[in-house]
Amino acid sequence: MSLHILSLLSFDPPAFLYQEYRDTSKQQEIEQRRQRENLSPGVKAGSVVAGSGVISPPVLQLQLRNSAQSLSLWQNLEAVQASGLLTQLPHKEIIMQEAMFELVTSEASYYKSLEILETHFLRNPVLINTLSQSDMHFLFSNIEEVMKASERFLMDLEHRIEESILISDVCDIVCYHAVEHFSVFIKYVINQVYQEKNYRQGNQAFREAMAALENHPRVRGLSFTSFLILPFQRITRLKLLVQNILKKAEENTDREANAIKAHQQLEQIVKECNEGVRKMSRTEELISIEKTLEFKSKSVPIISHSRWLLKKGEVQLMAGPKSTRTMRSRKLYQPVYLFLFNNLLLVTKRSGDKFQVLDSCTRAMLRTEDLEDQGQLLASVFNLRLLENQEERPVSYMLKTSSMSDKLRWMCALTPNRRTRFMSTSAHQPDSPQVQCIQSYSSQEPDELSTEMADILNLLERTDDGWMMGERLHDGERGWFPSRIVEEIQSKEVRAQNLREAFRIQQAHESGAGQTGGRSGLRVGRRTPKVSSFSNPWTDQMGDSSEVNQ
Repeated sequence: MSLHILSLLSFDPPAFLYQEYRDTSKQQEIEQRRQRENLSPGVKAGSVVAGSGVISPPVLQLQLRNSAQSLSLWQNLEAVQASGLLTQLPHKEIIMQEAMFELVTSEASYYKSLEILETHFLRNPVLINTLSQSDMHFLFSNIEEVMKASERFLMDLEHRIEESILISDVCDIVCYHAVEHFSVFIKYVINQVYQEKNYRQGNQAFREAMAALENHPRVRGLSFTSFLILPFQRITRLKLLVQNILKKAEENTDREANAIKAHQQLEQIVKECNEGVRKMSRTEELISIEKTLEFKSKSVPIISHSRWLLKKGEVQLMAGPKSTRTMRSRKLYQPVYLFLFNNLLLVTKRSGDKFQVLDSCTRAMLRTEDLEDQGQLLASVFNLRLLENQEERPVSYMLKTSSMSDKLRWMCALTPNRRTRFMSTSAHQPDSPQVQCIQSYSSQEPDELSTEMADILNLLERTDDGWMMGERLHDGERGWFPSRIVEEIQSKEVRAQNLREAFRIQQAHESGAGQTGGRSGLRVGRRTPKVSSFSNPWTDQMGDSSEVNQ
């Protein structure tokens, strides 16, 4: 496939893969928000922001090989500059053109990385000889179907831009392909659980062949797994790009309607991807846990389609008299291991590789009480009340955790309706603390939240030892994350704008809930991309195209 659209990019396509493009784009989002806050670039990392009392974490520097180059902008195209459009169009329309142009150019970069996954890894004869056909299928899944869907999508985006340098819309094309072709993403993402297992369990010949392929200059030092996860990264990023267009679209226009439809379709695909992955991993986790449990009396069935693990770990159970003198004694505390599911709590005692179940209770019948205000000795201690345990009677446990943050995380997990320090966005509070992620983070525990660079989160809780709990604005997901990966948004105006944009997305999604995407009104077609460039030929075709078609 001859990717004409790659000629639009201001960087050398083979040198700027999607992984690098994506990180650079997110870094630019962060910098744009900093500029909106009028943050001085001369402020040193770790310095105190005036009047805030908050220490700003160090600004992370991306180690990109093309860090000196910026992403291509629509307004920098020679054809656009020669057309005079930049002096004719309102500033809002130029911003909209940039948002749509980013969706197209990032798709081209994504497809370039997919090509490397196919030609450099999937088709490599040395790698093929190290695995059986079934292993190859598990490892690469239906990546060829994903590539075909992505190729069709990119061709239609390319066709739209070739119609006019003034982009009319892209969300109608997104919606069409989401409905007709993007279901292949769901199968691929769900199979990633098997991909990871197969990759880790590869034989020696496979590992040697893979090491050689990863060291090849063509992949620019990127790992094989960074290529494997591209489809899910792209479908989630595509949803955010459409969301960005929706934020900028004028209300009650065709652009807004198409963006709403496209966003709904992508939201459903991402939801099915997440649910599929979670269902498989949760079931495997429940099976693994059940094998380690030993019930002394009444056995509780663990494996259920409606059950999943929220948090597990060891805490110290206080036993005996609760005097100040005995609190200093280590003998006062006995280790217990808690398994907290979404609808059940198990209190167990570890015995080798097994866990003896001491007590259990439904999650709805749990209550917690913080004892921090009763003295320093109880700073990391809290009361856990089981209103009705496995013996159908109330019982109370005094538990000590390893840190203040661990105590707060347990209390939030055990009693989810407990009031947090700061309010959720769903409470429609006019202003509340917000942070933006300056570093990606992969969750290490079930109660943690995986984040991406440039994510905006509403802050719900924070601890003195470096942890925060937040609610991501674009999808409402909650969880804990280390404070070192975020910086606080100081400007009240920027926080208010973030909330308005999130609320608009929510309203648009709800108002269009009954709508479905389809083929109507979409001008898409199969063809071979033309070998041409964005130059003078289009400047002679402006005519009516200088008016925005909404």
